[in-house]
Amino acid sequence: MDLDAFAWLLTDDGQRLLARATEMTSSDAADGKGSALAVQTALRKDETAERVAAAMTQVELRRKATAKFGDLAPRMYFTPDGLEQATRLAVAHHRSARLRAFDAASVIDLGCGIGGDLIASSRAGLTAAGVDNDPERVAVAQANLDALGLPGAVTVADATGVDHSPFDVAYADPARRGAKGRVFSAEGWTPPWSWVETLFDRDACVKVAPGIPHDLVPEKVEAEWVSDRGEVKEAALWSGSLASTHRRATVIGERGLATLTSEDDPGGEVGEVAEFLYEPDGAVIRAGLVTAVAAGVQGHLVDEHIAYVTSSASFETPFARGYQVLEELPYREKQLKAALRERGIGKLTIKKRGVQVVPEQLRKRLALSGTAEATVVLTRVAGEGTCLLVRPF
Repeated sequence: MDLDAFAWLLTDDGQRLLARATEMTSSDAADGKGSALAVQTALRKDETAERVAAAMTQVELRRKATAKFGDLAPRMYFTPDGLEQATRLAVAHHRSARLRAFDAASVIDLGCGIGGDLIASSRAGLTAAGVDNDPERVAVAQANLDALGLPGAVTVADATGVDHSPFDVAYADPARRGAKGRVFSAEGWTPPWSWVETLFDRDACVKVAPGIPHDLVPEKVEAEWVSDRGEVKEAALWSGSLASTHRRATVIGERGLATLTSEDDPGGEVGEVAEFLYEPDGAVIRAGLVTAVAAGVQGHLVDEHIAYVTSSASFETPFARGYQVLEELPYREKQLKAALRERGIGKLTIKKRGVQVVPEQLRKRLALSGTAEATVVLTRVAGEGTCLLVRPF
């Protein structure tokens, strides 16, 4: 990003160009006048290519950002990498609410990116400050705070050299993507894991990838896996007085937020498939709390290695999707095809876990042509391949 062009974009003239680009892109698209190329050509009659490019970049990124930032996106600014790495606003709000619940008054964001978490912290009433070693991200983060009318300070600095002791909480979101793509080794993060571990000596929260191995989580540090509307978005490590359990799964949905901890997990048994089947949320699975869901629905596992729960009782739970088991169908493909055709099934949803099946390929091979719709679950029960015809509820 051209910093000079971005700075100009924040001026009155720049805002007028951005508003014009937004309007032209969103209108008359059906007849081609709203295409990116057509809009750029028109705008370049009055402004430089660099300024037009800066405006068009923000228009496109704001459109993409709606999924993460909702109605705030049209007022915010982004960089491509910054948007990709930014925390979804609902998740950031949850994290800030936890900080307030623990009576934190101030937080420093050590690697603030475009300021997504700063926005959530500031909206929650926390005194928020951020640092980042990239001048572009710092400029965008400050612009976002200003655009939303939020207090907060941002500066260019190396997070590893910042004195964070004056703040109640230190927050970090190490970059897990380098010039060659995603970095899987924790020591290859920026800042590296060896530095991240030093934060756990105090009240801190560190955002990490949801695939973090359980054995990498230090003792006395809480690991929380968070999903938003069915998608596992991240894991967060909480230390010091902020840690209240060992493992936690938090599910954010349309009806609000629900959380499950290792204290809710009595362990579980394996048994036969009953009338109802439950598919635990991804955050629950990542947190290793599937047996806690089983306890919650008065059920058990279908297999000790498979994250499906079964019960003779029907429950509404935020921690799992529920299905009524209608019948068991043949697991072998030829016999399954015959059974589905016999039932007039043409549109098939295939759920699978613990078996080597590619749903799209299997659906094509089955070549169904009926008018009925159905859902099948392909999995292992007591170690054996099993196909269940189910109905979501």
